[in-house]
Amino acid sequence: MELSEILKYALVLIAGTAAGFFNVVAGGGSLITVPTLIFLGLPPVMANGTNRIAILSQNITSVHRFKKKGYFSPKAGLILGLTASAGALIGSNIAVDLPGEVFNKILSAVMVLVLILTIFGKKKEGTRDVIENIPLLAIAFFFVGIYGGFIQAGSGFIIIAVFSLISGTTLVRTNSMKVFIVMIYTVPSLLVFLINGQVQWLMGLVLAVGNSLGALVGTNFSISKGDKWIKIILTVTVSAMAVKLFFF
Repeated sequence: MELSEILKYALVLIAGTAAGFFNVVAGGGSLITVPTLIFLGLPPVMANGTNRIAILSQNITSVHRFKKKGYFSPKAGLILGLTASAGALIGSNIAVDLPGEVFNKILSAVMVLVLILTIFGKKKEGTRDVIENIPLLAIAFFFVGIYGGFIQAGSGFIIIAVFSLISGTTLVRTNSMKVFIVMIYTVPSLLVFLINGQVQWLMGLVLAVGNSLGALVGTNFSISKGDKWIKIILTVTVSAMAVKLFFF
């Protein structure tokens, strides 16, 4: 492997580590990873597909952590995960047929919107520790799956809002459901990108390792002291990437 290739994968590892860290302390990790993969030479659709490997890996780890803590609702999670998977198949198939330049402009707009939610949005805390209104949630998660299959970035904010509005569950229970549902619908989404040849496995695996490392560092980081600076760094970085994607 040439030095330039080694440097490229080193940058992928760094981006994955930053994404895992941001996901824990601020959110918006995919706003770092997908543009980085594009800037390193991957076609936009392939960058979108490759990122799914890291998403799947990170959520498998998170599901295991929540299960050990007793926050695990397999029946509700499977129902909502399967309806979201049906939507994800639709969203992913739309994504693989999208021209690269169109995807870049959509991603740029999504990055700005999600960044605003990351900085100014507040996670509404529910009071229930059980999942209620599952039929209505199932309908909502079909549409969540379409978005997640299409672009994924920012889907966590949508999932939290859906649970808050429809079920009123606590944030801990919501987060445990979020990682379980995303884990399930990422599988068919990844398969769609794989079938269409839109996954670069080595980059995806390196990205997954970085995500895990970043999440580990993030859990040991003092959020109360570091959140302000993390949001500043995320704002500058993502804003620059969004401008480049949209105009260049």
